[in-house]
Amino acid sequence: MKSLRFISAEAFVSNSEFARKSLGSVAHNLFPLLFKASYLLEQGEVIHDLVKNWPLVDFNMGKLLGTTMDYQEDLSHRTCSVCLESCLTGLRDYVLNHRPCVKRLKVVDLTGIKDVEVQSCECKKTMGRWARTQLLSKLCLELLVYLKQAQCNSGTFEISIDVLIDLFVTERNYDLVAQALLKKCCCPLKICCVAFRSDNLALQKFFYIIKLADPSLLRKLEIVHNVRLEMEHLEMLFNSIHFPLLMSLTLPARTFNVRRFTATDERMLTNIGEKLGEMTQLTELSVSFSILTGRIQKLLSPLKTPLKMLDVSNCSLNHADMAYLANSFHANHLEALDLSGHNILDLYPSTFTKLLSHSSSVLRSLTLEDCNIQDTHVNMLVLGLSPCHKLQEFKFLGNPLSSQALKHLFTFLCELPMLKNVEFPVPRDCYPVGITYPIDDASLCRFDHQKYESVAKELNLILLQANREDTKASTPLFGSYDAALQETNNELGAYLIKSFKEILEKFTTSLTK
Repeated sequence: MKSLRFISAEAFVSNSEFARKSLGSVAHNLFPLLFKASYLLEQGEVIHDLVKNWPLVDFNMGKLLGTTMDYQEDLSHRTCSVCLESCLTGLRDYVLNHRPCVKRLKVVDLTGIKDVEVQSCECKKTMGRWARTQLLSKLCLELLVYLKQAQCNSGTFEISIDVLIDLFVTERNYDLVAQALLKKCCCPLKICCVAFRSDNLALQKFFYIIKLADPSLLRKLEIVHNVRLEMEHLEMLFNSIHFPLLMSLTLPARTFNVRRFTATDERMLTNIGEKLGEMTQLTELSVSFSILTGRIQKLLSPLKTPLKMLDVSNCSLNHADMAYLANSFHANHLEALDLSGHNILDLYPSTFTKLLSHSSSVLRSLTLEDCNIQDTHVNMLVLGLSPCHKLQEFKFLGNPLSSQALKHLFTFLCELPMLKNVEFPVPRDCYPVGITYPIDDASLCRFDHQKYESVAKELNLILLQANREDTKASTPLFGSYDAALQETNNELGAYLIKSFKEILEKFTTSLTK
């Protein structure tokens, strides 16, 4: 529902030329209203001029585009390229439009923008986190060039604006971002990194740029995929850099591998655990695809703050690890838990049930993909999930469940009052007889699509008959949407091809010798 004020604002900004000429006569407290209306209508030129002449002390994208009294719809998930580029170029021109008497803006917060799979903006062109990082860095360097040409490079400026942003750095934009961060003290727009994601980057470059990004302000750090960080590098990172405000940490696959541990490695792991314990704000930890058999307690027990999110998917956990998790002080606080890749209901069913029982009062998201959950396990799974009344998301792709077992499970899931999202596997009976689990990528799509559609309709009917239209059920074959991965998939693909080519060249050279 739109208020009369918002409808009037839409009418005002819909005539771009008139709106831009009239901004000088607009009351300052109407700028946020006009900004949201312009964003909804994708009026790039009006957005640019609104930001260029912003009269308020702060500019918070999350609040401006979020739910407001005048228009309840949240627009922060619209990463519209036209709107965001207009916004950032408007910020640059705010600095260049030099009128000291009216310069009030001190803080720009871009962290409230949410990257989602389906865009509702008309242009259908998105500006993801990587592109926002790229554009802001480019604009900062452009400003410095302009100020130097205008002989304003003395290091002292009348304008200083903190720009809070979630940075995403890969090999392709590394040089640009590093230059912008290196010259931050000379630029009126001060890049303040709140969250940092790094992918496809050499370790030396990662260590350099993370220091430039000011780790003392960092709340979220994601080191993923093609950053070859191993345990000794992680220890070096923690020994040389402090992260006092860090709340969330994601490490790349195989950061830890206990299968080749020595006595030195054991001491190293203990030291890393102690360093994690010094991060008193840390509540989210992802160590997926590390081999941590029998070492979870050593890694997590030093933590002084209970974890709210834990991803230990495909970590080869054993019974001792599960027993520690079930009995640790973390269990009562876990809001999101990923145990994918573990045969939980065969190897440690009672421990798993105990873990869910302890976390049931707060657990909102549970992921059990490729856990070899079979028809015979469904009753046990239902028993474990029964107390989880706060559960909002349940993902269990890749499990060998029949159509009948899925129907039984869905009948139970209808009883979970807050459940909104379910990701379920293609039924086992839709695949050819003899299919083995986990299913490889080549065989993943080789199922009876017509039969699957029929089963999916029946499952959705179960939800409808239970008046659970609010629950979305789907089967994303290749996993959930990852906005960051989607945005940089071409670069990552090129990197993989290059790596494969190098391996082939080395192999050929060895054969020749």
